Amino acid sequence: MSCDFLSLALPGVQKLSPYVPGKPVEELAREFGLDPASIVKLASNENPLGPAPSVLQAVQRALPELTRYPDGNGFTLKQALSERFGFELSRITLGNGSNDVLELIGRAFAMPGVEVVFSQHAFAVYPIVTQAVGATAVQVPARNWGHDLPAMAAAITPATRLVFIANPNNPTGTWFERAEFEAFMASVPEHVLVVLDEAYTEYVEPGEALNGFDYIERYPNLIVCRTLSKAYGLAALRVGYCISHPQVADVLNRVRQPFNVNSLALAASVAALADESYLAESRQLNRDGMRQLEQGLNELGLQWIPSRGNFIAVDLGRDAGPVYQGLLRAGVIVRPVAGYEMPNHLRVSIGLREENQRFLEALAGVLAQ
Repeated sequence: MSCDFLSLALPGVQKLSPYVPGKPVEELAREFGLDPASIVKLASNENPLGPAPSVLQAVQRALPELTRYPDGNGFTLKQALSERFGFELSRITLGNGSNDVLELIGRAFAMPGVEVVFSQHAFAVYPIVTQAVGATAVQVPARNWGHDLPAMAAAITPATRLVFIANPNNPTGTWFERAEFEAFMASVPEHVLVVLDEAYTEYVEPGEALNGFDYIERYPNLIVCRTLSKAYGLAALRVGYCISHPQVADVLNRVRQPFNVNSLALAASVAALADESYLAESRQLNRDGMRQLEQGLNELGLQWIPSRGNFIAVDLGRDAGPVYQGLLRAGVIVRPVAGYEMPNHLRVSIGLREENQRFLEALAGVLAQ
């Protein structure tokens, strides 16, 4: 080859490694000669209920218009979000999943010479976005696997432009309460944008935890990001959004790609937001499954990190890599998190009751080897 094309890329991009998602069922089936129907996937924090009937009906109705471009402004979805949560359309930015929104924020507000603050053990997209745009990453050590908000506030300097915080956090499932958040926001300069990632907030019962939407009016520098991939069960359609000050939303929409949310996703999202019973069922299934896994892990003598997400991080007390491989051979896919500086942990998504039991039995078998 006559040209090193990697050298042509931006310096930050040259140093990136591709994001590694949870292993697909089809890949594992090919790898070990397994029947795909026998494989249990608990790796990607997906909703095990499957799509709601109302969502399937909405997608079916939208199919005849596949030759048409979607509404580039996503008006019907923005209107549904506005009616549900009480925000003006001018505050809403739509994304191809909340990952897309997080990247929009990084592209719009971070650059070389600017610092971006986030926590140890936080979502991989935060450092990826920071490095890609050439900004300086400031990783703050975690406290008890979660965000140390006072330390994160202390890490802010005149060069800081963005702070990413997640509640609950992925992959640890940890969370912070209202008083901690309010004290943190009170110490953040008004020119520093705080991105509150609430991808898993719907798994917490309403009123039980901090709700970022309650603070949008109080803090103009706050951006709250959410997704319909998790509790709403639309992971394959990739729909996310954020609520922010109208000027922030205006900036984000200047870099947002046209038609970044497709027509089927728009139709499905409007239906999903209106389906309260599905959301309640998802929340209850997750609560029951979490108790099931906690009890099973206790019986195996394993430690785990208390979680408010739809997953649990299990401490194996040793290198988790061989256990992960053993589970794969048993037809159970979970998520290794060594890349998050957690080499002894596996992150396990909450599945259906029988899927959770299959994991616990497979784990017991692997540990006994």
